[in-house]
Amino acid sequence: MKDRLLFSPFTIKDVTLKNRIVMSPMCMYSAANKKGFLEDFHFTHYISRAVGQVGLIILEATAVTPEGRISELDLGIWEDDHIIKLAELVQQIKSYGAKTGIQLAHAGRKSNVSGDIFAPSSIPFDQNSRTPKELTKEQIKETVEKFQLGAKRAKDAGFDIIEIHAAHGYLINEFLSPLSNKRNDEYGGSLENRYRFLKEVIQAVRKVWEGPLFVRVSASDYVEGGSTINDYVQIAKWLKEDGVDLIDVSSGGLVPTNIDVYPGYQVPFSEKIRQEANIKTGAVGLITSPLQAEEILKNNRADLIFVARELLRNPYWPYHAANELNAKIESPTQYERGWRV
Repeated sequence: MKDRLLFSPFTIKDVTLKNRIVMSPMCMYSAANKKGFLEDFHFTHYISRAVGQVGLIILEATAVTPEGRISELDLGIWEDDHIIKLAELVQQIKSYGAKTGIQLAHAGRKSNVSGDIFAPSSIPFDQNSRTPKELTKEQIKETVEKFQLGAKRAKDAGFDIIEIHAAHGYLINEFLSPLSNKRNDEYGGSLENRYRFLKEVIQAVRKVWEGPLFVRVSASDYVEGGSTINDYVQIAKWLKEDGVDLIDVSSGGLVPTNIDVYPGYQVPFSEKIRQEANIKTGAVGLITSPLQAEEILKNNRADLIFVARELLRNPYWPYHAANELNAKIESPTQYERGWRV
């Protein structure tokens, strides 16, 4: 068997992943209870990928407040009652050798739940969207505390890794971009001021969470006057100083725009941040081929491969990847016969 980076262990702080394959957080909109609780679907969905030998499984965007949900069908972690089922899921995922992560999120102006929605400035996402209320400084402080409480609950549920969602046009991303943040106080204006909210969230989370901390970013707004990859190189440097261990590099989502997507279209963003900010990164975005994934790792363009839609099509993609790369992969005893020659 050849040594393949995709199937090599990866240690970050005291957590070791058995391979570099990460199930990227993807919203399932399947909490039919509308109260943020896991359903049977979620257990089947995530555990099957653990059986499929994904190294790290990150749960979908999980709201730290009810109004921070993208939809009423989103998962939540805004109350202690959510912990019980999350802990049960974590335990079952870990029983198959996968590590577990959760993405803490707030949708900001892109929330579609009933009631008031909030953003750094009263600017709607598009002409068909509701106009959000501008967060007061007191509400900003309260929201930071909600992220901290979410992190505490994630720790109590037994997760190995926490990811802060600062991408795709949701609340933290809205603070970071000059297109959606027109504030005149210390949270608006300069890049450093626009970073302040995320900085405070990270500092608050770090008070209750000692484990690996990821942040997902949108490395480009893809429109004139918006955030650029150069902005995010600087943000990445600050994130590293503030105790973030890895940046999950995505892009877009802040404003409606046409993006030229193609296999690996976001990988150059990951590579640039990794090299210029000297921080570990994860690459995501139409990564479907095992050879493609191996190339990204071998050429030091990322440290982890975040697989999204391909894992929706094939929960057992790691087995396919191992076969194509002629690499060794373990499997649960019940499934060993399926991989014997």
